[in-house]
Amino acid sequence: MQTVTTLAPYEDDRGNRIIVPDGFVHTGRVSVVFKGSNNVLKVGRRPNLRKLHVQFDCSDGRCVIGSGKWGFAATIRVGQDSVVRIGDDTSMTEVVGISAVEGAKVIIGKDVMIATQVQLRTDDGHPIFDVRTGERVNPARTVRVGDHVWLGWGSVLLGGAKVGSGSVVGMGSVLKRSIPNNVIAVGSPAKVVRRDIAWERPHLSLTEPFYKPDSSTVTTHDQWWNLTEDPVVTTSPKPSFVARVKRRLTRR
Repeated sequence: MQTVTTLAPYEDDRGNRIIVPDGFVHTGRVSVVFKGSNNVLKVGRRPNLRKLHVQFDCSDGRCVIGSGKWGFAATIRVGQDSVVRIGDDTSMTEVVGISAVEGAKVIIGKDVMIATQVQLRTDDGHPIFDVRTGERVNPARTVRVGDHVWLGWGSVLLGGAKVGSGSVVGMGSVLKRSIPNNVIAVGSPAKVVRRDIAWERPHLSLTEPFYKPDSSTVTTHDQWWNLTEDPVVTTSPKPSFVARVKRRLTRR
């Protein structure tokens, strides 16, 4: 096991690497743990990187963190063949927990705003099996977050969660399914409660004006102001009566 405490170009004899922009060195609260081989951490320019702990438990893992001016703090676990990718201008109020194992991925888009005590997990941390068959009942599944998503305080995204761009996941919500773009989803399990919404970054009490009754009080970004798209449902056509009869005859 090798622990690196500085974000600077790095490579060891097992093929583990750290890639950073030219001239960028960060010596703050950084800890990168390599336990296996052929793991790669790539970090963009982050002047407001408050805390970063990345642990590569196995081999062939990838963690890519984009550039950005906003505050960033995360504890990230990367398992065998797994990927964590965080887009540019993603912000984190406090330390966010991220886990990707068993070849699954956590993909976070650009300009995502993540509040305090948020977790994104492809996995439950330990296996659960069916007593009768011995088969696994909680396999790791990929988590995807679109661009310009707001993950509220204490929200949790579990394996299989997918958040469309421009959406908001409310405080304390637990999401395990897909939600479309430009919606608000709340609850446990999280459900869509409002469509056709758009949010902007100015804080209610830290940015003037201190009353914001309509969109004229903030600078809006047109690329995030979209109507919610209905999911496209595709169904296979039912076989004709003749086809069904032929199928039955061939089974005899």
